[in-house]
Amino acid sequence: MGLEIRQAGPSDRDAVARLLDEAFQNDPVSSWVFPDPAHRRAVHGKFLGVFVDVALEQGRIDYAADGSCAALWLRIPAGEPEGGDEIPAKMRAVADPDNERCELVGRLTGEVHPTAEEHEYLLMIAVAPDRQGEGLGTELMRPVLERCDRDGVPAYLEASSGRSRGLYERLGWEFTGTAVQLPDGPLMWPMWRKPRS
Repeated sequence: MGLEIRQAGPSDRDAVARLLDEAFQNDPVSSWVFPDPAHRRAVHGKFLGVFVDVALEQGRIDYAADGSCAALWLRIPAGEPEGGDEIPAKMRAVADPDNERCELVGRLTGEVHPTAEEHEYLLMIAVAPDRQGEGLGTELMRPVLERCDRDGVPAYLEASSGRSRGLYERLGWEFTGTAVQLPDGPLMWPMWRKPRS
């Protein structure tokens, strides 16, 4: 396929946030956080922009040169994280201060995030809606997963739908066995990928 991938920088911030907004507009978790579609359209991009800011500051964003897909990665060290409550609180403050679900989803996923080993954390991956199903996400992840395998580093993510869980399983991720149940909402599946030798 030959997807040209580059690392996104601050000048790409708004374009990446728009891509995430479009790709996740109908995602089960986004629909739970923002149940009203009109309200979701108004604030969803701000909410996901916090993820972009975190990845630009603390990790990296692999971005297709044509803008069709982006993957937000963080390298997480072993041990309990410091300031783990800051990001969920910021997501709520920036996007929708009266909506506790903005913060709750981050707190619940944080409670099950593995801490025993250093790992690559796929915070989010997005493919433009009109390009989904072409294998772009797999191609975008491939260089990082190959590096994980070469360096003996595991990877982690939370799948937000049954469909995405199946895609990740084909790439070597395995469900950790403890799903995140959003109150009166959908499940999220924490997934761990051991490096392949």
